[in-house]
Amino acid sequence: MKKIKILLADDHFIITDGIIAMLSQLDEYEIIGEARDGIETIEKVKELNPDILIIDISMPKMNGIEVTKKIRETNNKLKILVLTQHDKKEYVFQMLKAGADGYLLKNSNKNELITALNAISDGNKYFGKKISDIVLNNYVSNNNSQDEEYIQPNVLLTKRELEIIKLIVKDKNNQEIADSLNISLRTVETHRRNIMQKLNVKTVVALVRYALNNNITSL
Repeated sequence: MKKIKILLADDHFIITDGIIAMLSQLDEYEIIGEARDGIETIEKVKELNPDILIIDISMPKMNGIEVTKKIRETNNKLKILVLTQHDKKEYVFQMLKAGADGYLLKNSNKNELITALNAISDGNKYFGKKISDIVLNNYVSNNNSQDEEYIQPNVLLTKRELEIIKLIVKDKNNQEIADSLNISLRTVETHRRNIMQKLNVKTVVALVRYALNNNITSL
């Protein structure tokens, strides 16, 4: 019987070691590699061509959401199972939109992990109970009042994006931000556009409100 090849992407050895221990006695699965950051994950997917990627959201260099988006640009065959501690609906919907096939929390037991792997191997979706409740009952509504923009809470922002938000709050323009961070004006404009899209805001006022409400910076 052909084994299903699995790549693990998590920067915590205790997690990957635990998964390896759980799956080592099963004949149908084979762990073919491990990745410790987002960039390495993308490289190993190309190099090893796994059948399933088990990935965390919080990882160095590039988070799991961005990794999944990048992989899906060229690879729709790979099955992607999220294994994370993040149980907020914002993370769930971002990951599903990026192209994940399943979503489990790290407190799941061995049986549920195996059930999830079997399900996505067969071409189905799989969500843990709490995640299923979120998917079924808590879709984010974009029908907000005309006077108030809906701001996505708990969005994963990169270190550079956080730096730029702090400078925007200080009323720095794009050129001043570029000079302060020693990057090009075009790079600042790209980061700023990505930030606004991630947070679903259209104005600087809404962006500043987000920064203050989430303790990113203070005036």
